[in-house]
Amino acid sequence: MAGALVRGLVHAGVCAAKDIAVSDASDLARSRLASQLEVSAADSNAGAVEGADVVLLCVKPGDVAKALEECAAALDGKLLVSIVAGLSIQRLQTLAGDGVRIIRAMPNAAAQVGKSATAYAGGGGVTEDDLGCAAEIFGAVGLAFPIAEHLLDAITGLSGSGPAYVYLMIEALSDGGVAAGLPRPLAAQLAVQTMIGAAAMVAETKEHPAVLREAVTSPGGTTAVALGVLEAAAMRSALSEAVQAAAERSRELGELGELGE
Repeated sequence: MAGALVRGLVHAGVCAAKDIAVSDASDLARSRLASQLEVSAADSNAGAVEGADVVLLCVKPGDVAKALEECAAALDGKLLVSIVAGLSIQRLQTLAGDGVRIIRAMPNAAAQVGKSATAYAGGGGVTEDDLGCAAEIFGAVGLAFPIAEHLLDAITGLSGSGPAYVYLMIEALSDGGVAAGLPRPLAAQLAVQTMIGAAAMVAETKEHPAVLREAVTSPGGTTAVALGVLEAAAMRSALSEAVQAAAERSRELGELGELGE
């Protein structure tokens, strides 16, 4: 995700490559990104943060405390933008120090192709300019939505984890096509394009999905029969429950972080 954000910033012209410094526990990942985008590679987190105005925190929840401890002396007075799942602004503030302005965000994997759905929220002391900076950062890799922080766990359950649900649906549609007699490559292409086209219809027409679904469902037709199978299998409730389960797990991760576990 860090690499996707850096690429987005450079390709969108939001930030010049020469003004970006990256650090990573993996020497290979750090040097590869630096080579591909001509950004600076720092030997440590502190080295990357020292000359920065804005710091992107893109690590696993269990690595946050160590990462912030390594660069604590260089963070004061800066804007810290965290994409760490579940970890609250309050907890981040405790780890980073009172002099750090914090924005918490949740992008998703589609940032790699400039199609992320990202939500972000600011903590105490965050300015309108800081929020504008976050909008620019995440707008470079898709759509960005300012929200209240208490909604971020639900965002994680829906759009943060959401690409995986869509991948599973594409996989299942493709498998169905193969079972019905299609060659695997063609079935896969048709499944992908069908998902893209359906999503574009919702986005561009602004119609409720139920209206669009009804428009393509003739009584007694093939689509009606197929939808009957999906409803009998409780696909609708399964997807809804999946979102809620992921949101609850995000809350659990946050609670573990609050306890320092």
